[in-house]
Amino acid sequence: MSFRSPIKHCRNCGSAVVFRVPDDGDHNVRAVCPDCITVHYENPLNVVGTVPYLGEQILLCKRNIEPRKGFWTLPAGFMELNETTSQGAARETDEEAGAKFNIGPLFSVLSVPRVGQVHLFYLAKLTSAEFNPGHETMEARLFDEHEIPWDDIAFRTVKLTLERYFADRRGGQFGIHNMDVV
Repeated sequence: MSFRSPIKHCRNCGSAVVFRVPDDGDHNVRAVCPDCITVHYENPLNVVGTVPYLGEQILLCKRNIEPRKGFWTLPAGFMELNETTSQGAARETDEEAGAKFNIGPLFSVLSVPRVGQVHLFYLAKLTSAEFNPGHETMEARLFDEHEIPWDDIAFRTVKLTLERYFADRRGGQFGIHNMDVV
């Protein structure tokens, strides 16, 4: 795998960085400032969301933004600074679906190394079937399992999470699912 970084200049002093293994015992090539010796680490982004359900139905949102505009997804997005993963999942569900719900336990953790992301989905019990989607969503609606538009699901992580949700529901017990999406 080739190494390609968007970091060109030091965030501390503005000098052009060099790419090398730092002198601190690290074994990975990093962006290092030759002037102030700052090592710039690049870490995965967290995507947080929910699996909102009401009885036997699941809430999906039709995307109004790229990537995958016009495809269906669970309400989710990038975690913000100064929020927990569950707070971020709740915020995204409110922003994208305008749903009323009670956040539940962590349901799935999906590592997606090729895009540098980790996706975390929480169960969320809807308290109403009324939605007020934000600008990122064309439509928010409830689906029975047999109605899920499987060929129009936006992301593999969402499809895998939905498959695990329905399997757990049929089994009568929800677990925590840890998956690698390669």
